[in-house]
Parts: sequence; structure tokens; C-alpha cells
Amino acid sequence: MSHYLRQVWAIAAKDLRVELRTRERFASMGAFVVLTAVLFDFGIDRTQFDPREIAAVLIWLIVILAGLLGLGRTFELEKEDGGLEGLLVAPVPRDAIYLGKVVANAVLLSVTLALTVATIALLFRVDFTQSPGALALVLGLGLLGFTALGTLFGGITAGTRMGSTLLPVLIFPLLAPLVIFGADATATLLAGFPSSEVNGNLRMISAYALVSLTAGVGLFRYVVED
Repeated sequence: MSHYLRQVWAIAAKDLRVELRTRERFASMGAFVVLTAVLFDFGIDRTQFDPREIAAVLIWLIVILAGLLGLGRTFELEKEDGGLEGLLVAPVPRDAIYLGKVVANAVLLSVTLALTVATIALLFRVDFTQSPGALALVLGLGLLGFTALGTLFGGITAGTRMGSTLLPVLIFPLLAPLVIFGADATATLLAGFPSSEVNGNLRMISAYALVSLTAGVGLFRYVVED
């Protein structure tokens, strides 16, 4: 088991080193987060809308759109220089490759999520310190579900000619339940309700993340072999 986990971490560490060296994905995702938040800040009349409700929807909207910019490039660099073929012939289980990619993408998207929360808190003056544990759990599980599904579909679309264009078309309908339950739970917590009020949403988000991760582990080998 420890050998398997070392293989997973080796894949994740490789991807994170590449990202630290180029900063290609994080630069585009970070710029998208800041620009989108600023545009919404100028475009929304706060006298007619509650900033806390806007913030709850904006967090999920911005993170998912910014995340698609990064997840679409998960396999692109390796595909361009033939690294993916080398990775597939290495003595590493296909599911370990998938989990390594998920870990690397989760780290990258966690930084993007933190930047999103900080930007929205600053621009919309929303207090995120109410029920911080429950809020972190909702956002963290939502991020895991999105990353697990996005990494799998990133592998599917990497083998097509319109990969980056096709990814949002395929994944958006599947993300609808996650966004609905996640945004509702986030709005409830930001409105100051106790964390027990989001137990139902939290169970649905947890089930979504578990199903997405299980599907990715089981199907990834067929995706890359095809």
C-alpha cells in the first residue's frame, strides 16, 4: 500500500513541479478569478441583492470556470512531447496515474479557491468566518468532486481534436447537482445559519465526490487505452 501511495505522490509531485516551473495554468486561472470578481463587483447593484447570496454563487461559478481552464490542460503538455505514452508504459497502475493527477489538480484548485474566497471577501465585504469548519468542508468536498470528474473528462477530451472546447460541453450538465447543493449550502452558512442546516446538502456533496472519484478510478484505464 505504501508503494502504491508513493507512486500516486510521484505522479502528483511531477505535475506540481511542472506547474511551479511554468506557472502556465495558475497564471491563467488566477487572472480569470480576479478579473471575473472585479467585473461582477462593478456590474451588480448591491442595494437590490444580498452580497452574501451573490458571493455564494460567485465562488462556485468562478472556481468551476477557472478550474476548467486548468483541468483542460492536465494531459496537454504530456501529450505534446510524448510524455503520456512514456507514462503509460511505466510500471505504474493506471488508477495510480489518475489519482496522482487528481491530487495535483486538487492542490492547484485549492490555491485558486483560496484566491477566489479572498478576492470576493475583499470586494463584496462578506464575512467568511461564520461556521468556518462547515464552510471549509462544503467547499473542500465540492472541490474534490469537481476535480475527480474534471480529471477523468480531461483524459477523455485530451485524445480529441477539440479537447479544450469539448470539455465544458461534456462536463457542465454533470456538474449541475454539485453546484446546486454546494451553492445552497454556502449561502446558508454565509447567512449565519447553524452548520446543522446544511447536513442534507453536505451528504449529497459527499456522495457526489465519492461517486466521481470511484468512477474515475474504475474508468480511467479504459480512457487512456482507447
